[in-house]
Amino acid sequence: EVELVESGGGTVQAGGSLRLSCTASGFSSDGADMGWFRQGPGIECELVSSISSDGSAYYRDSVKGRFTISQDGAKNKVYLQMDSLKPEDTAVYYCAADQSFQNVIEGRWKCRADVWGKGTQVTVSS
Repeated sequence: EVELVESGGGTVQAGGSLRLSCTASGFSSDGADMGWFRQGPGIECELVSSISSDGSAYYRDSVKGRFTISQDGAKNKVYLQMDSLKPEDTAVYYCAADQSFQNVIEGRWKCRADVWGKGTQVTVSS
C-alpha cells in the first residue's frame, strides 16, 4: 500500500523551530518528487517546498531562507526543517508525493499530488 505518514508537528513560539518528518511506504521516496503542502487559517492550500529525485529543491518565497527540505533515501523519509517560524506559518502540513510537482511549482495546478499524507498540525504562537 502506498502511504505517507507525517510526524513532528506541534506548538512553538515565534522564532522557534520544528522538524517535520514524512515516512513513505509502498514506493521509494527518492524516486519521486516529494513535497510539503500546507493549509491553514489564512492559507487555502499551497506548496511550501518540494524536492526532486535529483535533489533539486523548491521553496515558496515566504519560506526561503527559513525552511530546508531534505531526504534520507535509505530510510525512505523526507524532512522539512523549519526555522524562524512565524505565526503565519500556522497550518496543517501535508507530505505529498508525485511523479513531478513542476506543474504546481509553475502555477498550473494549485494543490495536487498523487499521494497525500493525513497531515500534521503546526501552530506558531506569538
